[in-house]
Amino acid sequence: MQEEFLESSADICVAGGSAFCGKSWALLHDAARYVDHPQFRAVIFRRTTPEIRNPGGLWDTSEEIYPLLGATGFSASLEWRFPSGARVKFAHLEYEKDMYGWLGSQIPYIGFDQLEMFSDRQFWYLYGRNRSVSKIPKFIRATCNPDPDSWLAKFISWWIHPATGYPIQSRSGIPRFFVRMKDADTIEWGNSQEDLRARFGADCEPTSACFIMGRITDNRIGMEKDPGYAGKLRALPRVDRERLLHGNWKVRPAAGLYFKRHYFEIVDAAPASHAVVRTWDLAATKKREGNRPDWTAGLKMSMDDRGGFWIHDIRCDQVSPAGVEAMILNTASQDGPSVAIGIPQDPGQAGKAQAEHYVTLLAGYTVRTYPARGNKIIRAGPASSQAEHENIKLLRGPWNDAFLNQADNFPDGANDDMIDCLSDAVALLTGVYSGSGDSETVRQSRDIGERGSRLPSRRIVL
Repeated sequence: MQEEFLESSADICVAGGSAFCGKSWALLHDAARYVDHPQFRAVIFRRTTPEIRNPGGLWDTSEEIYPLLGATGFSASLEWRFPSGARVKFAHLEYEKDMYGWLGSQIPYIGFDQLEMFSDRQFWYLYGRNRSVSKIPKFIRATCNPDPDSWLAKFISWWIHPATGYPIQSRSGIPRFFVRMKDADTIEWGNSQEDLRARFGADCEPTSACFIMGRITDNRIGMEKDPGYAGKLRALPRVDRERLLHGNWKVRPAAGLYFKRHYFEIVDAAPASHAVVRTWDLAATKKREGNRPDWTAGLKMSMDDRGGFWIHDIRCDQVSPAGVEAMILNTASQDGPSVAIGIPQDPGQAGKAQAEHYVTLLAGYTVRTYPARGNKIIRAGPASSQAEHENIKLLRGPWNDAFLNQADNFPDGANDDMIDCLSDAVALLTGVYSGSGDSETVRQSRDIGERGSRLPSRRIVL
């Protein structure tokens, strides 16, 4: 992939697919193509500055390459200056308006690292800045990972199989030509410049573009340095695994892709454990005729000494705010003080006040509050990985079918309160929520996250 990328003569070349396929490395090398020319200027964009400066990011990697060409790095301005006078700069486009900071610029070489993270407006605006006043050819080069909902997915669709979502190997690296119709703001494709000029006039200026598929096996050096990384990608939830390991541009979160009924073995007993938690997903609307309120759900889970997860019990009801409080307090009394209680904290002062109220209400119990982080799909990722490797077991109970139905239908089902509880329970027991958060809300509790993080990690054999 790296060789194809460096050899491409297309005006726009996009490479990627799998994570860790060496695409950023190739982009940095390609930007050094004309550094012997004093008028050469290159700008490589990443969506945010922290992504440039993060350990192992663009700046760190460039420090392994550009000094070998005699360049001097200026970390404050994120710029490399070469002996000839040529420059390679890194910049961000965090907000849509940031693109206007490049008004009037003439940039012979424009790079985008993770192009799918940029908007189409940002790309086409910078496309208009891709100019050269010298004899240096102008290029746009980009890397990407699959995102079926990005504008990029449509732009490179000719190179992607419409049914499977995988790149078509026989088309990888083959250039096509397009013209951008300004009046209709659309793109028309052709197999040659002559084809497009015959259709849209001799004065149209076709641009060449190509997509080059990248696989983790393309990064031989990286695989030698970190041979276990492929295993980490295989341990991802199915949607993320399809995208980042196999380069699938069509897969989306859908029912059956995160949990399947057969992942969960139903057993009659669980081993003794010193880490047990019940997490709650709160709703506060009582069921009445004609309404369909959310459910309040509480899931009790333990983690054994080998890192296995056991769901002991799930309670669900549609009750008023006062009923929710009574339900949580009664359940805590039945569970006993050895079971820690996890309460999600919504953003804002109201969420903080509610969390503090429950800490006070549950005085005498271990209470852990935590912010409701990210969307439901992201939060469910770690639990999905554990479930797929059959590492979550259910104790036999009347709630089994309801839970398995929710799991089968996640994230498309009407209700997902039990899955939200499952996600938070796994996070608490593995220490993901071990940060102190609002210390006032845990003043009466021990830190279940810290306790769970001392347990041996689960070793998954792939």
